[in-house]
Amino acid sequence: MKPKMIWSNLAVANLERTHKFYTDLGFKPNGPHTSDQLVSFFFGDNDFVIHFFLKNILESNLKPLEFCDTQKVHEIVFTLSAESKDQADDWAKEVEKAGGTIVSPPQSFGDNYYGFVFSDPDGHSYNVFHM
Repeated sequence: MKPKMIWSNLAVANLERTHKFYTDLGFKPNGPHTSDQLVSFFFGDNDFVIHFFLKNILESNLKPLEFCDTQKVHEIVFTLSAESKDQADDWAKEVEKAGGTIVSPPQSFGDNYYGFVFSDPDGHSYNVFHM
């Protein structure tokens, strides 16, 4: 297989809250915010796309798949690369201000790694690190 593109589809409970959270963090929307079923954002220099669908829409379109409760288990953890320790610290503050949850605060770990873990309002987890 050699797909032309890859993107992610995640289930959320509230599109307006999701749109505000990711917009507040500075992510670029993938098209206008007009759908009643999803919001979508570009991540990173290569414009990786993450679609955030209402959970019932995603489940009805991907039968028989059932999506987990992300407040209890993690379906995937994305890693976001920071340019520096200071940038990781700044991002942690931005995440809290936007309404995200810091799961583990910025700290050094392993050899030459620094970062933190956060969750968005729906419990989708992200690992931020600088190495």
